[in-house]
Amino acid sequence: MILDLLPSIRWTDVLDVALVAVFLFAAFAWLRQTRSRMALLGVLLLSGVYLAARQLELQLTVWLLQGFFTVLVFVLVVVFQEDLRRIFEQIAVWGLRRRVPVLPPDDVETLVQTIAEQIRRREGALYIIPGRSPLDRHLDGGIDIDAEISSDLLLSLFDPHSPGHDGAATLAGSRVKQFALHLPLSTQNITGGTRHAAALGLTERSDALCIVVSEERGVVSVARDSEMRQLESPTALAGEIREFMNAVALEGASKAGWRNVLKRWPEAAGALVTAAVLWFFLVPGSDIIEVKREVPVVVDNLPAGYQLTGVEPAVVEVTFNAPRRQIPDDPEAFRLRIDALLVELGRRTFRVSPAQVEHPPGIVVVDVQPQRVRVSVE
Repeated sequence: MILDLLPSIRWTDVLDVALVAVFLFAAFAWLRQTRSRMALLGVLLLSGVYLAARQLELQLTVWLLQGFFTVLVFVLVVVFQEDLRRIFEQIAVWGLRRRVPVLPPDDVETLVQTIAEQIRRREGALYIIPGRSPLDRHLDGGIDIDAEISSDLLLSLFDPHSPGHDGAATLAGSRVKQFALHLPLSTQNITGGTRHAAALGLTERSDALCIVVSEERGVVSVARDSEMRQLESPTALAGEIREFMNAVALEGASKAGWRNVLKRWPEAAGALVTAAVLWFFLVPGSDIIEVKREVPVVVDNLPAGYQLTGVEPAVVEVTFNAPRRQIPDDPEAFRLRIDALLVELGRRTFRVSPAQVEHPPGIVVVDVQPQRVRVSVE
């Protein structure tokens, strides 16, 4: 059957499968990252039960699950609202090709030296380097300064006597955009204080890079993609920042995307195979066509003492609509059944309708001709 389909496959079918594979790969990546993935897996399991129940015509189960899924739409919006927002933001960012202000090498060196000094002084700090996704809705408070990056400025912002030293500072390009910002806290159990929880919380909701200087332990940590790592020394921070900037910069976005696909090739292959299987089972022959077929007439419930001697006509022409793939080849799949119980009262001519046609599931009978059948008995 697959070989029979090959000559009819168009380039639009290949594009269709490729797009669905991309969507599935993105869904797999999202499922891996979302903190509510077990809830989503439960929903997918129930969806499988619902589809199986429909195929097996388990009417009570289908009725119950239909009511459940009606309420589930609203539940999913509540449970996954943060994940859904991030997905739509990423789609918008990708479509608009939003540029990322790159931190110049000199400013990276200034930042590293400043953090080394803060570690020596045992002064805490929290820096945010934005990625492609917008951060506005995740940030609370803050003071706009839009000043050039300098060691003196950064040290003064996080001086223990500064009113905003407990907040975070945003670095974009060669500028300090804001400071004294408050971030959403992570619910994960992590080693560290509020700064660490805030840094991890922001990276769970965006693609930003957060740098945390611990005043208690005198170490520097980086948070990215919902993970936090402690660096061995401030000198390792420069490489982390450069790697982050290369990953989110527009000129490296396509290369990073291909590296991501190659790194997760089992998921990519699974998405492609799933898309191809869905296309094979859902697309070929899914178009609805109208078919006319001659169907034999079967007489049921003939009263005792009567013998059937003839049916006129013996076959009727039935018109039905069905997906091309569901049209049966078996001529015995259709029957027009007549209830002959009223023969005892003298009736010999019976009006027929599409509802009396016995047919396979998935087929809609729209007309029967002729609309009257006469039986002969003795």
